[in-house]
Amino acid sequence: MTLPTDYVAALASQHLAPLWASIRTLIPYDLPARSTVPALWRYVDLRPLLVRSGELVPIELAERRALVLCNPGHPRENLRAAPAIFIGLQLLLPGEAATNHRHTASALRFIVEGSGGHTTVDGEKLPMEPGDLILTPGGCWHEHDQQSGEPVIWMDALDVPLIYYLEASMSEAGELQHAAAGLDASATRFRRAGLVPYRELGSRDRYPLLRFPWRDTKQALQDLARGVAHDSAVHLAYVNPLTGEECLPTLGCSALMLRPGEERSFPRRSASAVLHVVEGSGDAEIDGVSFAWAEHDIVVVPTHVELTVANRSSTSAAFLFMVDDAPLQRRIRIYREFS
Repeated sequence: MTLPTDYVAALASQHLAPLWASIRTLIPYDLPARSTVPALWRYVDLRPLLVRSGELVPIELAERRALVLCNPGHPRENLRAAPAIFIGLQLLLPGEAATNHRHTASALRFIVEGSGGHTTVDGEKLPMEPGDLILTPGGCWHEHDQQSGEPVIWMDALDVPLIYYLEASMSEAGELQHAAAGLDASATRFRRAGLVPYRELGSRDRYPLLRFPWRDTKQALQDLARGVAHDSAVHLAYVNPLTGEECLPTLGCSALMLRPGEERSFPRRSASAVLHVVEGSGDAEIDGVSFAWAEHDIVVVPTHVELTVANRSSTSAAFLFMVDDAPLQRRIRIYREFS
């Protein structure tokens, strides 16, 4: 439909636009418009570039020395792996400390390699060991340090694309926390699944547990595998141990074990996800696009796709960590799974 020139000009002068001209762009039928595409980043290619950044960029100048995974479907300056998920790989060298700050975006750290590092969150000093999940919820002060003799590398996941879109993304710098080393809540208050301190019954503490050690997660997956049928998924969610809710308001975390030779298909979901390979190797097929993944690789799964992952080893299990935006979608009541 062609509108009169004077009418178009009048609309523009009042900063108006006709909805009927673009309604199907905003609200398409059947499937949403998507820019995010399936993608794979190979750790063997990323690691040398991350290590070189340690030679080129002093931590004092970087604040956070990280490389951002930019989904090929978005402009690189958008700095996102999925619609609402930022993914980066961060490096801390021996003797370095990343300054204390806090921001409105919620974040998590999944440790890829290196031991002896710590993240301190609101005064709680959390060890960083390979496979550990560490939460730094929005508004919490956090800093990182590495005092051992090897680099530590971790994967960052943040909801910053969402917070930036809402024009609410900001940060504050703070003095170092100087927290004393000690046992964190994962080794004291919440050491065993199903057991919580008696005095905390009924508590609604939003973030009682900030560190989920991989040794416990892996053991729980292996134990679950022995107790479920082979046609059932070995898939565990990370949750708040006091409420049972997902541990961050916008980002969901889970761990998946693929038994030797296992292939697992997932229903089409409205949520997007990022997979990090903790151990093993295999294949992923995302809406007909195939990727071969190996240890520490990262795979992006867009919204509304068919996903199949397969462990091609006949002798060893594979372990995957997943972060998705399902909690965000559940909170605004748009999350769906399709048979």
